[in-house]
Amino acid sequence: MAHLSDPVWSFLYFYVGMLHWRSKNEGKLYPFICQTGEISTVEAAVQSHSSRDAGMQTDQSEETIQNLNLQKEAPVDYAGLLSFLQGVEDVVIKELNKNWRSHAFDGYEVNWVDQNETVFCLHSLSCPEAQDQKLQVTSISWNATGSVVACSYGRLDDGDWSTEKSYVCTWNLDRRGLNPKRPDLVVDVPSSVMCLAFHPSQPSLIVGGLYSGEVLIWDTSRIEDPLIWRTGMTDDTHTDPVYQVDWLQDSKHSHHFQILSVSTDGKILVWRTQRDGQLTLVEGFALVAQQIPWSMKLKKRTRGETAVGVTSLSFSCFDPSVFIIGVEGGYSLKCSTAVETAAVPRTGSSVPLKAPAEFAFSPHGGPVYCVSCSPFHRNLFLSGGTDGHVHLHSMLQAQPLISLQLSKKYLFSVRWSPVRPLVFAAATGEGEVQLFDFGKSSQKPAVSVKQASAQTAVYCIEFNFKQPQLLAAGDASGMLKIWQLSSDFIQQGPREMNHLEQLANEVTD
Repeated sequence: MAHLSDPVWSFLYFYVGMLHWRSKNEGKLYPFICQTGEISTVEAAVQSHSSRDAGMQTDQSEETIQNLNLQKEAPVDYAGLLSFLQGVEDVVIKELNKNWRSHAFDGYEVNWVDQNETVFCLHSLSCPEAQDQKLQVTSISWNATGSVVACSYGRLDDGDWSTEKSYVCTWNLDRRGLNPKRPDLVVDVPSSVMCLAFHPSQPSLIVGGLYSGEVLIWDTSRIEDPLIWRTGMTDDTHTDPVYQVDWLQDSKHSHHFQILSVSTDGKILVWRTQRDGQLTLVEGFALVAQQIPWSMKLKKRTRGETAVGVTSLSFSCFDPSVFIIGVEGGYSLKCSTAVETAAVPRTGSSVPLKAPAEFAFSPHGGPVYCVSCSPFHRNLFLSGGTDGHVHLHSMLQAQPLISLQLSKKYLFSVRWSPVRPLVFAAATGEGEVQLFDFGKSSQKPAVSVKQASAQTAVYCIEFNFKQPQLLAAGDASGMLKIWQLSSDFIQQGPREMNHLEQLANEVTD
């Protein structure tokens, strides 16, 4: 018998079920057409003289039991069934193929998830030690399995070079008996931790950047002494706070990762782990105002080169050599790791630093605190800053495609959704987490949830790549909240990529 596809078998199983049902009820299987004989009827009338209620219990007679057994044991004509299936196979396959080529359901996608229009707080996590010191959540990261969330504690509103202790904390959300007020792991750190990031494939490794400019790596599987690598305080170390760290795939060894750090000293540095527990500088970039490639020069400030202090960075998901950075001067810059131009003036670094900037985009009204490249389009990215605006940019033009004022205060973080091309989240200075869906509106958020009071800013947000219904947000009160997103924000709609492409093709003056 010829091989049948799954849809064909589904149809035939249904048909066989109908035939089998008929065999049970008629005592004989007719594989093709069945016609009953003529039924004789006669009218009759019955009239009773009296009536009364009675209770009755009957047992099945032997004859009834024998008839039921005969029906259960009715033989199935498998040879006839096989003959029938072989006879209709070509016709069924022809019709299924015709349906397969039909365009009647183009753009329609089945949503297997129950529709849920709510976004609610799943967990409110806190570290008592950090809250006692009135520390703020400065950064969030999900580990490679998507089950563990980590946050760093420090200060973003004020800070100094003191040795005020801070913390890195982790919670396993899949662990039974989760205590929201007691982290699974608390790592003491001698300086304020400004940022952190889990390793992309090793769930226990975390890299963090400190206010002192140092970069450290912890192994959370080592409870007693988790610190395993550090840069130390050398001539290569950042001289300003580190505002972002990330893991960078080694171009020569795909299974190896290097560490990237970003600081307001204007440097973007790449580090490699050594066996002696040290992180060694292998490559570096430096922003210098005179080398910014745009006719409008960056605004000078009293602190010299702070206008090009780097606050955030996001790599393109389509070209690993391309990245976008946000700077204190209010600009977003398109940069490349493939540049060869040396940064001037030269610094005392152990490796030559290069000037990575290739293009500058129209500025915000204040420092840019966050940038995020689209995971679905090679030219789109978001930027947000102290002016409360988020800009949707194309890398192909200076002016933003869309500019939205989301806050009268600062915008501290924006992130594209990893599963919805038209969705992004933003953290505001008014204590809100806003979820935008360009498919519904390009002017106002689809959902705005209150994370904290109006005087408490939300500093950081992170989508969970493994469990896209989870969004983590940390605020200035030291609270880390896990929001569960509705199905509207995790199920891609029909023609969503086409809509994103139309946004990217908008041309502004």
